[in-house]
Amino acid sequence: MDTERVKLTVFFEGPFWVGVFERISGGKLSVCKVTFGAEPKDYEVWDFILKHYEALKFSPALETEVKQTADHPKRRQRSIRKQLQTAGVGTRSQQALQMQREEMKTQRKRISKEQRENEKQRRFDLKQQKRKMKHRGH
Repeated sequence: MDTERVKLTVFFEGPFWVGVFERISGGKLSVCKVTFGAEPKDYEVWDFILKHYEALKFSPALETEVKQTADHPKRRQRSIRKQLQTAGVGTRSQQALQMQREEMKTQRKRISKEQRENEKQRRFDLKQQKRKMKHRGH
């Protein structure tokens, strides 16, 4: 049975409130970080999830262990209370976010290099065209 779990942790980081989505699917963890700005209300977070969850860009998947626990209501309530007291994000999630940052960095470098080369080629073509125009009437 392949299940998918999604966990959202909202915390204050610097001047902004940040949400970290952790998705575990098929024993693999992928993470996405979202900056909310001002402290979001519960209904604003819920509205964000409903409207923008499909557009989130998750990090590459990392192997992780999925712990199966009994799903008793009191135990679930205790674990929620415990999670609320401990703020922050797990180390696996941080690794996944770091991988995502590195991937975005290489992608950004590749795109900027292509743009630079295209601009260089455009300038060269323009210079060649001007050169031909000067010698056109002779």
